Amino acid sequence: MIKFDEKGLVPVVVQDVDTKEVLMLAYANEEALKKTLETGYAHYWSRSRKKLWKKGETSGNLQEIVEVRIDCDCDAVLYVVRQKGNACHTGNYTCFFRKFDWNCEER
Repeated sequence: MIKFDEKGLVPVVVQDVDTKEVLMLAYANEEALKKTLETGYAHYWSRSRKKLWKKGETSGNLQEIVEVRIDCDCDAVLYVVRQKGNACHTGNYTCFFRKFDWNCEER
């Protein structure tokens, strides 16, 4: 059984099926996971907008699901995807395009 946090969410790591690159980290609730499995496209829960969203629905940068995995503790999920376009809202292919910096600011 999936261990959702106190807000009903589970972290989702997203990985490119071909390059194995980590594309992003997002969160899913039970509804988002069910939609992902039903449709074959990545769905998440937006913590800021407080609503379900399908990745790429407005941008066209869809994430086709190849496989969904769960970690050994059942408290994190991995979406292995075929990414269309960029995964990051900044226009970068991956959200992890910067090296670590203690003074991190959103750019």
